[in-house]
Amino acid sequence: MHPSAARLLSEAAAALSAHRHAEAVGLCRQVLAEDPDNLQGHVLWAAASLPGEDYLGILDRIHQDLCPRTYVEIGVETGQSLVLARPGTTCIGIDPEPRLAHAVPPSTSIFFETSDAFFAQHDLFEELGGRPVELAFLDGMHHFDCTLRDFVNIERYCAPEATCLLHDCYPLDERTAANPRASTFWSGDTWKIIPCLKKYRPDLRIHTVATAPTGLAIVRGLDPQSTVLRDRLAQATAEFAALPYAYLDGDKAAKLNLVPNDWPELRVLLH
Repeated sequence: MHPSAARLLSEAAAALSAHRHAEAVGLCRQVLAEDPDNLQGHVLWAAASLPGEDYLGILDRIHQDLCPRTYVEIGVETGQSLVLARPGTTCIGIDPEPRLAHAVPPSTSIFFETSDAFFAQHDLFEELGGRPVELAFLDGMHHFDCTLRDFVNIERYCAPEATCLLHDCYPLDERTAANPRASTFWSGDTWKIIPCLKKYRPDLRIHTVATAPTGLAIVRGLDPQSTVLRDRLAQATAEFAALPYAYLDGDKAAKLNLVPNDWPELRVLLH
């Protein structure tokens, strides 16, 4: 790393610690202008743009507050989010190549397969002992079409009062939201799920929490009997896969239903 970049990143970290968020963002952009793939620059920029608890902190609070009896996670990776489930929660993790670095609870079953393969071969009700999903966290491939299929597949197994969480719904910028991937720091085009659901499922209650690094959407008002998206899956996928990042110009926050990273407010949305 160039000495000037290291200095700027150090200054950005100090500004972030002092809650001078705009200054931190400006310093990070200076770094990225010279080194567009600087991971630390992106991480600090994200933290300064979306201050407060990160998504794991919010997920932990949600588990504490809702105490779901059943929890399904798509995209396990190291298991750092899966271990947030409370004792006694029946958990299902789905990931073709998890790299577990955390000891998952004994009530957890991990399926080493893609989510498409899982839903084609398994009855989720049976895997959960005959019970519906009460909390789901979708964090698989950062591709809009995969996220949409995951949502359609998981909703039909959800209790009507269940909560579905969608990660990476508030991208940092166009480059890090590219599909296919073009950067180390990457959220993909998952964000397109928000305008897609707003159009095809206006009955859902959708709020995207302004939490680092790239937002966490809370979806409530689920309807396991709905076939709207299932019946129009090809149409919706084609329509929103083609949506350009420029769609977010002007009022990104409103278009993605952004809400403050404030737990008392978020808790109201959960109930």
